[in-house]
Amino acid sequence: MTQQTNPVIRVSDVYAGYGGADILQGVNLELHGGEIVVIVGPNGAGKSTLMKTTFGLARVSKGQVFLETEDITNIRSDQLVHKGLSYVPQERNVFPTLTVQENLEIGAYIRRDDYSPQLERIYTLFPRLKERRRQPAGLMSGGERQMVAMGRALMVEPKVLMLDEPTAGLSPAFIHQVFEWIKQINQEGISILMVEQNAKQALAIADRGYVLAVGQNRYEDTGAALLANEEVAEMFLGGR
Repeated sequence: MTQQTNPVIRVSDVYAGYGGADILQGVNLELHGGEIVVIVGPNGAGKSTLMKTTFGLARVSKGQVFLETEDITNIRSDQLVHKGLSYVPQERNVFPTLTVQENLEIGAYIRRDDYSPQLERIYTLFPRLKERRRQPAGLMSGGERQMVAMGRALMVEPKVLMLDEPTAGLSPAFIHQVFEWIKQINQEGISILMVEQNAKQALAIADRGYVLAVGQNRYEDTGAALLANEEVAEMFLGGR
């Protein structure tokens, strides 16, 4: 997990939200190449809004979002996929009536080359998907659907994988497995930006983390330093 001098993603003094109401109030964030960066904080802090803002799904009223050196503020999400961003939302992240393989193939919709090698890499990462590739995604468990959603996002071979609450609603065993997958994906050179409710486990694998509260940056540090910060632990991580 190496870092580059220039951020892959930079959010600079951003105010953003929905319907003219700014939920984010001057937020800053950086994701460097090869990093896992985790966004944590209480409910209503603006974590998912920050993800959606970065991916063009919430409107920026002030400030800028950059992908490397390019200003991508308020660019449509479908255009951002072409630029190397992939986003896995927390809910409704699979096509339930389509098979596992059809879901994955939809993820390759922008590709005009042979994507079968990438499909096989995803089946190697998620062997259960290969076993169940002809099964409708809607009949799978929550953890299995999360595999499908992450696999589909990887079909375009993105620079950055954005995950919004990837362990929400999963069993403890699957939560551990999701974090193992995230580490493996990151080791293949993909930068990871994620919002996560299981903050302690997420920060344990993070290079850096951001703590948001009421739409603003409250803390920023390495994952290990945030875990060791008594004030952060008490206020945002449920204590020691």
